[in-house]
Amino acid sequence: MSDLAEWLRRLSPDVREALRWELDRLDQEQPDPVSPGERELADLFGRLRARRRVVITGLGAVTPLALNVKETWQGLLEGRSGVDRITQIDASNYPTRIAGEVKGFEASDYMDRKEARRMERFSQFAVAAAREALEDARLDLDVVGRDQVGVLIGTAIGGLSATEDTVRGLMAGKRVSPFYLVTMVPNMAAFHVCHIYDLRGYNNTVTTACAAGAQAVGEATEVIRRGAAQVMLAGGTESSNAEVGLAGFCAMRGLSTRNDEPQRASRPFDKDRDGFVCSEGCGMLVLENLEHALARGAHIYAEILGYSATSDAYNIAAPDPEAEGAARAIRWALEDAGVSPEDVDYINAHGTGTVLNDAMETLAIKKVFGEQAYRVPVSSTKSMIGHLFGGAGAVEAMVCALSIKNGVIHPTINYETPDPECDLDYVPNAAREAKVDVVLSNSFGLGGQDACLVVGRYR
Repeated sequence: MSDLAEWLRRLSPDVREALRWELDRLDQEQPDPVSPGERELADLFGRLRARRRVVITGLGAVTPLALNVKETWQGLLEGRSGVDRITQIDASNYPTRIAGEVKGFEASDYMDRKEARRMERFSQFAVAAAREALEDARLDLDVVGRDQVGVLIGTAIGGLSATEDTVRGLMAGKRVSPFYLVTMVPNMAAFHVCHIYDLRGYNNTVTTACAAGAQAVGEATEVIRRGAAQVMLAGGTESSNAEVGLAGFCAMRGLSTRNDEPQRASRPFDKDRDGFVCSEGCGMLVLENLEHALARGAHIYAEILGYSATSDAYNIAAPDPEAEGAARAIRWALEDAGVSPEDVDYINAHGTGTVLNDAMETLAIKKVFGEQAYRVPVSSTKSMIGHLFGGAGAVEAMVCALSIKNGVIHPTINYETPDPECDLDYVPNAAREAKVDVVLSNSFGLGGQDACLVVGRYR
């Protein structure tokens, strides 16, 4: 890339918008560039002008803290943990007997009972959170045009419980339900959201492990940027608290075994961290073309400024100890947003609570931010709600928008003993008021999947 292109990418969004207007004026005066330099400039400005701005106009959530955004956010600010002893399955024979479970959820509150019975829990969560997000955005779908509203949902696993129940039934000599396959495949969450709310636009599903929620938001942003939709309902959902899921993660030795103190088990960046905590839930965001949002007078939470996705190409489970893939994802997301490390006011960390991941993420931040890494607050949502896998990045994108809107950063709870390898400002144990204009959100998954979002104040 030329120096000119690099310079353009690093401009702030408001400056780039001003340049778009100036280019329109110059086009009328001199429509045909003649010199090679003018041709390059015209091409770069043309691409810059064509990229639509994308804003967040609606939020929805189902988490172990609450069944809505408002109470989830309040719980995060209070530093409450949604982790407790497992009740959905018999975990007595496993080394880990704790998880983040969604409590009090009744699918029939959001859909017909018959329809709910033919839906896996991860799909039910998506339908519920989607309703809240759509209502929050105050979208009149008939006015917008239902073929102009797309859906893009991430999930790491899909219908794990359906598979487990079906296999057990087979072993007991029972017949396989004709609804089995159409409940467990990952794209069923997106289908049910489209079907129930009659959304007929762009439709896709991403299954990139723990990065899926962030990538769903990022890829939905790209859909709007290229003009394939005016509005996207994007997010991530998961319900993997099945016995086979617990058994698998226990076999990988990735889970915390702090069973006697469930609320203190998830402790990202703490020296005594011993693994992550399985969880379930969903986050959904209404993303909208800025011009469309302004035309209908929508409330704007924040703007999606940048997105990137990379691969470690290192190991199927362990993160690259040199943090090259994660650092590259962070760097590319900042470049896509046109911001520098000095512009970032807060980092919402992947922060799982595993020994390897937290050290790697800290190193990645240092590699990109340099000395600025020690001045930027970093906190982990997973310290309170556990790891929602495919749902995590979407809930965390929601957190970024709310941090900007409310001027407060939620804490990393259970941070008690500093780790020499993890020596940044992790906002320990108490929320912090701060002016937040730009937030980086990290999501890293199995298979070396890295995804980063940059969320900013709408200007």
